[in-house]
Amino acid sequence: MTLASAAILLFFVMDPLGNVPLFLAALKPVDPSRRLWIVGRELLVAYALLVMFLFVGRPLLSLLGISEPALTLAGGIVLFLIALRMVFPAHHGSLGEDVDGEPFIVPLAVPYIAGPSALATVILMTSREPGRHGEWLLALTLAWSASAVILLLGAKISEFLGPKGLTAFERVMGMVLVASAVQMFLDGLAKAGFAGT
Repeated sequence: MTLASAAILLFFVMDPLGNVPLFLAALKPVDPSRRLWIVGRELLVAYALLVMFLFVGRPLLSLLGISEPALTLAGGIVLFLIALRMVFPAHHGSLGEDVDGEPFIVPLAVPYIAGPSALATVILMTSREPGRHGEWLLALTLAWSASAVILLLGAKISEFLGPKGLTAFERVMGMVLVASAVQMFLDGLAKAGFAGT
């Protein structure tokens, strides 16, 4: 996996365009003058959590006795399920959560930005090629930065694209993730010795 492909994969997994409506809904009861500050704070919390998983994820897996093929297969399955939900979203939005007052960490930082799929992807990258921590950190930073720009400009983007435009972008991102998930699953099978790939 190259630096660029890792950054693009993480960007798609973070799904900032799909998160725009969720962020706007969660911030509706908050004073408009505080919204940007809250989004910035939650982005930093999510980034810190993702970086932590980047560096401690592999030792944690070793401690739990989880093999690389098992992680690759599990990552492919989780990513596939997330991608399917992006392509065929539920009408009642399973990630939509009621927020009373000002949101803090949950649900904006976790699970909207640093969700299970993003954390699993970060752990998978560093487990497969542990000698490239610097590159993975850069890929994570690039993906997070692009997501941050979109989420900070969420209200303007939502006005510009409208609900249908946001849905169209999210479904395209979902299709790319489906292909990535299938490839990840095939890689896991190959490493486990099950496929002639």
